[in-house]
Amino acid sequence: MPKEKRKRYGICFIILIVLLFLLLLINICAGSVSISVGDVIRCIRREDSGSTVSDIIWNIRMPRILATIILGGALALAGYLLQTFFHNPIAGPFVLGISSGAKMMVALLMVVLLGAGIRVSSVTMILAAFLGAMISMGFVLLISTRIKQMSMLIVSGIMIGYICSAITDFMVTFADDSDIVNLHNWSMGSFSGIGWEDVAVMSAVVFAAFFLIFCLSKPISAFQMGEAYAQTLGVNVPRLRVLLVILSSVLSACIVAFAGPVSFVGIAVPPLVKNLFRTAKPILMIPACFLGGSVFCLFCDLIARTVFAPTEMSISTVTAIFGAPVVIVVMIRRKREGENP
Repeated sequence: MPKEKRKRYGICFIILIVLLFLLLLINICAGSVSISVGDVIRCIRREDSGSTVSDIIWNIRMPRILATIILGGALALAGYLLQTFFHNPIAGPFVLGISSGAKMMVALLMVVLLGAGIRVSSVTMILAAFLGAMISMGFVLLISTRIKQMSMLIVSGIMIGYICSAITDFMVTFADDSDIVNLHNWSMGSFSGIGWEDVAVMSAVVFAAFFLIFCLSKPISAFQMGEAYAQTLGVNVPRLRVLLVILSSVLSACIVAFAGPVSFVGIAVPPLVKNLFRTAKPILMIPACFLGGSVFCLFCDLIARTVFAPTEMSISTVTAIFGAPVVIVVMIRRKREGENP
């Protein structure tokens, strides 16, 4: 690799890491209760343990911030895998209805179990979300065998998402239990209410998936050049396609299980990262997309928490505001290049 490119990639990674730590600090300090940097340092040194400020930082804000970093990165990575799978920059978990399918199964599980007075564990929610994601993905893949035009496939995915969302809203609307009715807030997308136990579970799932995806960097790189080219290099294309579907569904399921459906992150972040690095190499894009998704979600969650505090907006509202223009620019650029989205 030329020295100039290595230098550029290094600078880009440094920019993302600096933004990540800067937004992490701002998210710790900002909120309905303002906390100074000095208080944060004292809490890190355990000089102020047991105080109200310490409880706010360690029991409320830190779990939420870490969850935002992990789930935001996972969402961007899931979007990158789907865009690679379909060879289309506007494919993503939310657009293709995968997030909505996961949301539907989690809502169904919670309605049934909470209605019976049974507590729902994090692992159970992830499994239910994975099942819903796989069902939606199955329908998308089935449609893709009959419809070759990518624009029609995207529209079909959106319709699947609407159907799943309608079923979810129906279940939530006619639920009686007050805890189940609160599913409405979760169904809009939110990183609030996440504890350390949830962070531990999502970390295990997401980082295991990240490791497997990173190990697939070379096959994915060959797959980007075309299936025929990948086969000439000895890549088992059918198995790779299955792995891309499963790993993207696992990541999408983990996000929906803990934060509900979060829109536009999986579509907007990968193109932004590609433009920043000026490369599509998976060995760089995989960690870069994860960092980019974390930064994007930290920024959006900060806006959601603070702009109208103490009222909190849903995270999907903010991500749509900043992510939708990116998608529009990508579509316009593809149109100018003479490609059919």
